Amino acid sequence: MKLGALLQACRIGSGMSQEDLAAQMNRSQTCISKYENERKTPDIYTFIEWFKQTNTQEVGNIFIQQMMSGIDLATVVQSLLPIVGGFVWLFFL
Repeated sequence: MKLGALLQACRIGSGMSQEDLAAQMNRSQTCISKYENERKTPDIYTFIEWFKQTNTQEVGNIFIQQMMSGIDLATVVQSLLPIVGGFVWLFFL
């Protein structure tokens, strides 16, 4: 599973631009872009804050559960669809 795509899907699903999220997290838009394009890996505090600011804590929980239990990608995407929306498939194809 691509973390950057998941972060981007959560941000877009919440209706926020990269600039909006950057302001909420006290980061630059460039920093947000680097996380979404996997040129930078968020630390645990940034990871939690991202889901908090985008109001997608459930997605973060599912991601962590998936990483810990080895659930396949299709199962994770099915779990995310009601939370993030149908466009999430585009990020995993």
